[in-house]
Amino acid sequence: MIETERLMPWAVLPQQSRGRLLPEDENVHRSPHQRDRDRILHSAAFRKLMHKTQVFVAHEGDYYRTRLTHSLEVAQIARSAARTLRLNEDLAEAVALAHDLGHTPFGHAGEDALNAAMVGYDGFDHNAQALRVVTRLERRYARFDGLNLTWETLEGLVKHNGPLVREGQSVADLPFAIRAVDETYDLELQTQASIEAQLAALADDIAYNVHDLDDGLQAGFFTIDEVRELPLVGPLVAEVDRLHPGIEKRRRKHEALRRLFAVMVEDMLTTTTALIKAAAPDSAEAVRHHGKPLVAFSPEIVEGIDGIRTFLFKRMYRHFRVNRMTVKAQAVIAEMFPLLLGSPNLLPEDWARQAEGLDERGKARLVADYIAGMTDRYALDEHRRLTDPYATA
Repeated sequence: MIETERLMPWAVLPQQSRGRLLPEDENVHRSPHQRDRDRILHSAAFRKLMHKTQVFVAHEGDYYRTRLTHSLEVAQIARSAARTLRLNEDLAEAVALAHDLGHTPFGHAGEDALNAAMVGYDGFDHNAQALRVVTRLERRYARFDGLNLTWETLEGLVKHNGPLVREGQSVADLPFAIRAVDETYDLELQTQASIEAQLAALADDIAYNVHDLDDGLQAGFFTIDEVRELPLVGPLVAEVDRLHPGIEKRRRKHEALRRLFAVMVEDMLTTTTALIKAAAPDSAEAVRHHGKPLVAFSPEIVEGIDGIRTFLFKRMYRHFRVNRMTVKAQAVIAEMFPLLLGSPNLLPEDWARQAEGLDERGKARLVADYIAGMTDRYALDEHRRLTDPYATA
């Protein structure tokens, strides 16, 4: 069990968990949030992340990050930071590991294509789909669908980027999957997430900014000297050059990026510690009802991160090689969706059986679930099987 006596008062305490939608006897050797983490790790959806795009499609090279390697990096940052801040490490890690479970094949290009296909059928959102995966689509356990995660993990999964219902909004404005869960399990969508979930959100920012720079350099989209022009990165490259003159290119890149990683993590820890001291929350509930997040970067680091994102958008995310794959990916999903919706008997047998008796809206959601769960490779193969007259079933 986690050593709860060392946790800060504003951490989520395992013994105060609000429990699971379907009550279970808890394990004497593992906290509820440890069990959540383990269920996520052993889920089919988590394994599939190995073959889902981060930026590059899986077959473009073994070096580049996938959704799986990204999720593991986010979890490492979140857990280490939670330990330093004396928070619930297992909850932070569980949220980090689960945050990308709803992603489609081909990354954001696939999500955009599936959302366009679902116009008129409540749309598609990868954050909402992650919630759908862990509450409905995983089918491993005898007593329930999904993973029957604790309230705190579900809350963190859906709210790690902040409250979903703000002034002037209602739950009716939210994606279908979130509305469906909220009807039976109130996740208090108008409040902030736990501090552990907030930590997982910023760990995500740190991981993808650093590793997208790494992958872009590996792909040859830009050079380390071009990255050196970024205010946040330039001094770090200069430090590497001063300490290790003439170092080989690969080591120079790694030394600069690991320093960037450390700067962002240390800034998050320092800024968060100051915000907590100023807010003086006395419980996890006080964190949720605080008007602003308590995990944050300093303004200087935020400005630097914005510069990195602008650079990556121009030089990587809109590079012609990425654009070409984006167009192909969107075409694959745009062509598969109407075929499967119009003829559900084209679906594998277990999916086709689920389509029986559903109205068109229900069938559209089923097809979206099927496509969203595909890996990049499976989506390309399934598209070929559906559209190529020479392909075998």
